[in-house]
Amino acid sequence: MNYVEVPRHVAIIMDGNGRWAKKKGLRRREGHLEGSKTLEKLALYAADKNIKCLSVYAFSTDNFKRSADEVNFLMDLFVKIFKTKLNKVIEAGVKIVFSGSEDNLPEEVIEAMKIICDKTKNNDKTILNVCLNYGGQEEIVEAAKKVAELYKNGKLNLEELDKVNFGRYLYQDLPPIDLLIRTSGEMRVSNFMLYQMSYAEFYFTNVCFPDFDEREFDKALDDYANRDRKFGKVKERE
Repeated sequence: MNYVEVPRHVAIIMDGNGRWAKKKGLRRREGHLEGSKTLEKLALYAADKNIKCLSVYAFSTDNFKRSADEVNFLMDLFVKIFKTKLNKVIEAGVKIVFSGSEDNLPEEVIEAMKIICDKTKNNDKTILNVCLNYGGQEEIVEAAKKVAELYKNGKLNLEELDKVNFGRYLYQDLPPIDLLIRTSGEMRVSNFMLYQMSYAEFYFTNVCFPDFDEREFDKALDDYANRDRKFGKVKERE
């Protein structure tokens, strides 16, 4: 399908891997494996749809509260994905960047992140922004610290700072989120990209992320295309 209004920036809270696995009598790790396959498909599909940026919530700062076994499995999975599982995505012209803190991340994960960023730095079809060890409030605090430090050193005039250029001090300088999708039936934003979603359209689905395929993505895009985005103004759709 071709949409009149294609969102420039889509963000997905990839929820429900564990629930998907439980329903099938599998271990949680099997759900994470299947979810990684879905992510690859959606990144390719987003590029095909000319969506300029796809942000995904891969691992929050609070996810370190999970069992050591699950956290270690996920860290190993990240390394495997970044090193071997995204070749088709790279070949499709997708640039991969990361949002989040390196604190508490294993060195091998950080190294794999740096390698794939360098490998894709010249790609310009679509940006895949992987939010790893990420928290929205933490991101805003870190940006405020950068601004304060620049001001302290006489490198920033506060009169020139506004809500648009403040975004330059976030983890990544990306366009505002147009469409936020959360899978698996939960209806909350869970500290995800709080600054960037100020005028985002929300789409919630009961489908667990491993089953959120291209067809389900189309449903979200179709729903978005029929939204009346006012941005505070009065506007009537023709």
